[in-house]
Amino acid sequence: MTTTSRRRPAVLALALVAGLALAACSATADGTTGGAPAATRTVDSEFGEVELPTDPQAALGFYTTDVDILATLGIPLASSQPVRDGYAGFPSFFPQDALADVDTFVNFPEYSYEAVMAAAPDLILNGLGYDEEAVQRLAEIAPTYSVNAFDGADWRDKFRSTAAALGRTEQADAWFARYDARVAEVREQLDARGIHPRVAAIGWWNDQLQLSCYGVPCLVFADLGLDVAPLALQEDAALSLEQVDQLADVDVAVRSYEPGPAGEAADAETLRTLATSQVWSSLPFVAEDRYFRYDLEMDYGSPSGHAAFLEFLADSLLG
Repeated sequence: MTTTSRRRPAVLALALVAGLALAACSATADGTTGGAPAATRTVDSEFGEVELPTDPQAALGFYTTDVDILATLGIPLASSQPVRDGYAGFPSFFPQDALADVDTFVNFPEYSYEAVMAAAPDLILNGLGYDEEAVQRLAEIAPTYSVNAFDGADWRDKFRSTAAALGRTEQADAWFARYDARVAEVREQLDARGIHPRVAAIGWWNDQLQLSCYGVPCLVFADLGLDVAPLALQEDAALSLEQVDQLADVDVAVRSYEPGPAGEAADAETLRTLATSQVWSSLPFVAEDRYFRYDLEMDYGSPSGHAAFLEFLADSLLG
C-alpha cells in the first residue's frame, strides 16, 4: 500500500459510545456474554501482549487485505467486512467461496467504527497498525491483533507472524508451498522462451510519471528473477513528460488502476495525457503495447493479491 497520509475519523457518535457501554455491561465477570467462557490464548504483537480467541467464529479484517488473510487462513468471517472507497465489492481474485454470503461496508480512507461494531466480530485483524488511534479503538470493540502491514517491508513476513499468532501456521505454509511451486513453473516457462525483460512499475499522478519498487510488484519481479529498471529502484523517482526518454531501457511496464467506471475513466484519461508526448509514444514498451495494467488491490500485500499479480505478470510476459 502506498504510504500516503490517511484522514483521521471524526469523533464517534454517541450511539457508538453507548453501544460499547452496553456491550461491556452485557459481559459476565469472566469476560463472556453468558454460557461457557471461550478459550483464549495470549500472544505477542507489535503493540504488546493481546488475548485472542483460539477458535474465532466471526472474525473481521479492518482493511481489505486483512479480510483476504483471514479467508486464506480458513478463519470464519463475520457477516460484514470492509472494502475501500471506490470498490463495489471484494476484488475478483479474492476467495469467493469464503465471501459468498458476506456483506460489505466502506472503511477506507475514512473508518466506520459503527459498521465494525455492527458486524459483531469476536476477533479483529488490523493491518493498519501505523494508525495508533485505530489500534486503541478497535481493541475496545473486540480482541484485536494489530500489525503495521504497510511499513515498506515484505508483507509476507507479517503474514507468517500473523498466521502463527492466530494458530494457523499450517494454512500459511500451504499457501507458500502453492505460490513457490507456481513461481518455479513460470520461471521455467520464461527461461524456455528466453524471456528476460527489464521491467518497471510506472504510474501517473500529480502530473508526473512515478516509479516505485514498493509493494507486491517488485516482490514478484524478484521472485521471477527479472531485471528491474535502475530508475525504479530509486526512492520517489518521478519524471515529467519532458524526461520520459529516461525510460528507453524499459522493455515491459505495469500500472495499477481501480476497476469500475471511475477507475476506467481515470485510466483512459492518463493514457490520453501520456499520448500527447511523442517521446512517450515512441518508447519501446509503449509502441509495442507492453504497458500492462492490473487491479490496484494487488499492490497491497495479501495472499490472493500476491498470487494474482504473479498470474497477471505471467500472462503479460508469456502472452
